[in-house]
Amino acid sequence: MRLRVGATVLVLVALLGLSVVVSTAFGAEQLPLGSVARVLWARTCGCATTDLASDTIVWQFRVPRVLLAVLVGAGLALAGVGMQTLVRNPLADPYLLGVSSGAGVGASAVLTMGLFASAGVYALTAGALAGALAAALVVFGVATAQGGLTPLRLVLTGTVLGSAFSALASFLVFRSTDPAAAQSVLFWLLGSLAGAGWQQLVLPAAVVAVVGVLMFLGSRWLDALLIGPETASAVGVPVRQVRITLFVALGVLVGVLVAVSGGIGFVGLVVPHAARLLVGPRHRALLPVAAVLGAVFLVWVDVVTRIAVRPTEIPLSVVSGLIGAPAFLALLGRRRYRFGS
Repeated sequence: MRLRVGATVLVLVALLGLSVVVSTAFGAEQLPLGSVARVLWARTCGCATTDLASDTIVWQFRVPRVLLAVLVGAGLALAGVGMQTLVRNPLADPYLLGVSSGAGVGASAVLTMGLFASAGVYALTAGALAGALAAALVVFGVATAQGGLTPLRLVLTGTVLGSAFSALASFLVFRSTDPAAAQSVLFWLLGSLAGAGWQQLVLPAAVVAVVGVLMFLGSRWLDALLIGPETASAVGVPVRQVRITLFVALGVLVGVLVAVSGGIGFVGLVVPHAARLLVGPRHRALLPVAAVLGAVFLVWVDVVTRIAVRPTEIPLSVVSGLIGAPAFLALLGRRRYRFGS
């Protein structure tokens, strides 16, 4: 099993590296792979480049975008694994806690009311992050006050409050006098990496790394938690503390990812199941495989959004939904697949 997991991770990492290089060539203006390779090599080794146009397109615009797709894809996959373990539900996704809807409220407030205008180009990110974290705190407070972070209570609380946050975001758009506000909010909510830059990579990279390491270090506790709270308590797992820590970590992780990319559906739902099919449900193997698989998946989803109807871009959730829905149905049809078994 260790050899199988190691081989799977190596193959996926190699595929990810190849995907990063190849996907950089696609966009409104397609570049030859040779030009992309020369720019990347020149930037890596610190050499001078004579093709300034290709250097600007590749290094300033496309490489940050591809790397953000890697971070968001890996982070959503990790969040999907964590959420499905937290609520012990194979249909759970990263947005179950209402974080995405809360981010929508923050983004709608920025686009319709000019909130966080002092943050300049980072106003939308700041508003979405504030809304996402506020939503996570509200869900946490309500669930705790009503009896604790049990799986059923989290699912119901997150679903209901998520609907309320979505209604509030719709109200902000409805009362706006800007006719373009609704279109801007909708496009953002469906996900986009169009505004990616080098500065935007720092926060998601740090959060994905920290949460990923914490989940990996606690992988045995997550295995026990997935089986059931009684079994976990019997083997010495502090169930309440683990649930609270996992809830907070997932809330921060999803809030940061939604703030930089908007809502992207199906990645956190489909990729964890595909990873389980490859290496089984043990989190020590599942987490790295899901992270790399999610990164590869979102990189190529972003490529499709750039080239399908160029020069116009399609929102990420449109493409991820069209790919993810049949992929999920195909996974469900595999006889040897069992969630958590």
